[in-house]
Amino acid sequence: MFSSLVPVVNDTLKDEFPELLKDPQYTMDVINEEETQFLKTLNYGKKLFDKTANSLVGDTIPGDVAWRLYDTFGFPLDLTCLMAEERGLTVDSVGYETAMARAKEMSRCGDVAADDKTDIDVHAISELQKMGIPPTDDAAKYAYTADEAGSYQFELIEAKVLAIRCGGKFVQSVESGDRVGVILDETCMYAEQGGQIFDTGYITTSSDSGILINNIQVKAGYILHKGIVEGSLFIGDKVKISFDEDRRRKIMNNHTATHLLNFALRKHCSGQADQKGSLVTDDRLRFDFSYKTPLTDTQLEGVDQVVSKFIAENGVVYAKEASLSVAREIQGIRAMFDETYPDPVRVVSVGIDVETLTADPAAPVGSVTSVEFCGGTHLKRAGHMYHFTVVSEKPISKGVRRIFAVTGAEAEAACARGKALQAEADAITTQFEGGRYTYAQIIGKVNSLIQNNDKSVIPAWRRDRIREHIARIKAKLDKAKIEAEKGLAMENAAEIASIIAKNQNTFVIVEVLKSKGTSKGISEGLKIMRKKAPETAAVIFAVNGEDVFFHCLVPKKLSGGASLRADEWLATFSGLLGAKCGGKDLYAQGSGKGAAHVEKALNLAKQYVDSKMK
Repeated sequence: MFSSLVPVVNDTLKDEFPELLKDPQYTMDVINEEETQFLKTLNYGKKLFDKTANSLVGDTIPGDVAWRLYDTFGFPLDLTCLMAEERGLTVDSVGYETAMARAKEMSRCGDVAADDKTDIDVHAISELQKMGIPPTDDAAKYAYTADEAGSYQFELIEAKVLAIRCGGKFVQSVESGDRVGVILDETCMYAEQGGQIFDTGYITTSSDSGILINNIQVKAGYILHKGIVEGSLFIGDKVKISFDEDRRRKIMNNHTATHLLNFALRKHCSGQADQKGSLVTDDRLRFDFSYKTPLTDTQLEGVDQVVSKFIAENGVVYAKEASLSVAREIQGIRAMFDETYPDPVRVVSVGIDVETLTADPAAPVGSVTSVEFCGGTHLKRAGHMYHFTVVSEKPISKGVRRIFAVTGAEAEAACARGKALQAEADAITTQFEGGRYTYAQIIGKVNSLIQNNDKSVIPAWRRDRIREHIARIKAKLDKAKIEAEKGLAMENAAEIASIIAKNQNTFVIVEVLKSKGTSKGISEGLKIMRKKAPETAAVIFAVNGEDVFFHCLVPKKLSGGASLRADEWLATFSGLLGAKCGGKDLYAQGSGKGAAHVEKALNLAKQYVDSKMK
């Protein structure tokens, strides 16, 4: 697996990209997931390649096949050429370029929106009904079992092709490259509905033709499996259906979590949070709800704890159809009552069986758990979710807020990242309170933590607390810095006053302060010089670590008579200090990182003024 290279890469590049060391496990998890998904797609594409290679007349893989391997399955041309070479074959690269150009032209002209021509509208539905084609039986989408450890077995089925939609009409057959929508007599795939994303997978015939399914929609009970054909497909063909089980498993995780989140929000929002929408995908869940104010970190943590308690209790997730009139009366039932529900309606309950709830709908038992109307696919037990956390909460319109949450391995990783960031915050606090820091050193850590906390996927409640915690530390740091700079400024001004006192009969002063310097300190000191030695010109340097500050003051008398200009004076040595300067003839200042060269700069400043004063 490529993820095994992560430690080596991190060690090699850690100096240039220190952020690689923040969460190497997350990087490895993402690589593993992407690699697994690619291998699945690779397997589908390999079937097409093998079928083409085995049926070749000649020794060249057609260019349009090579293009479809890339366009549909993500095979780079180099990979197809390598596979062909292993069989002693070549690839028609000219034909590949032609097919690619044709596809780009179709896309530019909008023909790839021909995917919409695989859809069905009210007229197409009427046509299906006139042809006597029944709605799709999708009961098999619920046909799966699980063991105590949470390993799931899904029942895959065979079905019959009843209708094929292509190019905006129903057809009898289709060939490779056609974008189609296929209606079967039955399916085990889930069509997008009720906020749950569709399944993806593959439909194959006995002749190894098939469709890579990338979208599934339902209209008036007809389930449309949409994708691109490889080989040929005819009305009446028997097909095998397979779907991405890992993806479905994650979707089930997130759908059951959505129900538990809904229940938890009501508990921690004083019953005021009503669902306004949701989206359940394989990587996360989204939940919209009515609430006037942002959730506090305490509320967000409470929501996480409620869902985590359900997971720990590992209650059975029950699902059963019930009379709509009875189900509506169940105490605590959660439903979007502006929606139209079928009768009977499917009721999903966690920890309490549906028969108990419908036997006495008014009993308070229904208000202590999650009970909803739902036709989606769910876990068999809440504990199979393993982990849950809300990672984001924000407004989307007036009075409506949106939550994003993750489950399973993603939630576990998010919690681990949150704990790591909290440890960083605690370490900064310890360093600050112990006084063992320089401002420049610790403020870099603070700013880095603020940035990582804002962009990392971590529990929302912990992000809020770290943000508040580090904001307090930053405020104290800034206050301490201001106080320290005030002290230094006073010290610098006092030292300059002492220099003035020692050089009362001197018209030029060029000095490096012995005390740690600040630009403000030099400025304050030169204000004193204007009053006590108004005819004296001066360049004062101050060093603070690598930083060097310098100011130049020139009286009008010297500026005119000796042609001594402050800006020109600084220009004689500022380059040596790598400094940026600003100012005019009577006053100029600058700063740079060349503290190591301050003595040379001092000498240059003296040489310049000596040449002007002669």
